[in-house]
Amino acid sequence: MKTRFAISLLALLPILVACKAQDGTANTAAPTEPAAPSSAPATDTAPASSETPAATGETAAAETAAAEATTPAPAPASSRPTGPEPVAGTDYVLIENGQPFQPATGKIEVAEIFGYVCPACAAFQPLIGPWKAGLPSDVSFVYVPAMFGGTWDNYARAFYAAQSMGLQEKTHEALYSAIHAEKTLKGERGKDSAEDIAAFYAKHGADAKQFASTMSSFAVGAKTNAAKNFAQRSQITGTPSVIVNGKYLVKGKSFPDMLRIADHLIARERAAKGN
Repeated sequence: MKTRFAISLLALLPILVACKAQDGTANTAAPTEPAAPSSAPATDTAPASSETPAATGETAAAETAAAEATTPAPAPASSRPTGPEPVAGTDYVLIENGQPFQPATGKIEVAEIFGYVCPACAAFQPLIGPWKAGLPSDVSFVYVPAMFGGTWDNYARAFYAAQSMGLQEKTHEALYSAIHAEKTLKGERGKDSAEDIAAFYAKHGADAKQFASTMSSFAVGAKTNAAKNFAQRSQITGTPSVIVNGKYLVKGKSFPDMLRIADHLIARERAAKGN
């Protein structure tokens, strides 16, 4: 499922339209010519010469053991940023008096403000998903749903309802797929009701009536308000937006470039903490 979803999204990249809030507060087109992200510097491996005699079993085993003893385990991608240092105003915006969305002691936060109905966010997910999985233990990653009105808000409420039921992680990519690849949900092509969205989550173990009720609960309303306030004070202009430790709004020329810049800013925050 994940492979088919990623292939479908990558095929759509050349024709992605802008992610635009219904109230006109945001308008972010997918970056042009996205390339596959590089989680580690490339290495050149020369092919073995056909004229080189094959090593004996003992020799090969000894060489393998020596290589394992001398080659360190690779560090997570974000612990070794690549490329030039990011430049303020070009690669990121410094957020005045910025604070993390969910502060955690000893953690550097990375937040992605996203919308399930946003085609650019759907295209970003196959890149940021694996990147998120490889973050070091001192980095806390949080998804923050955008509240731009209409269908955006319904899906933001669904995000927190799913989170409260322990379904968010297992349905995150599946919901993108339902909207943008399978088109069993309408997204911005039409207004999906709470019942429409609840029917999707019912396929993943939720009780549809309970899910729809949770979407309109006080607890979910408080979380969506917090998400909206965070997006406003982070000065985002569209989605997807990546914010490092509440301080830096990442810009970048492409999706991989955004993650490269985020790696540098994570390292900067780590150094500031003396780690």
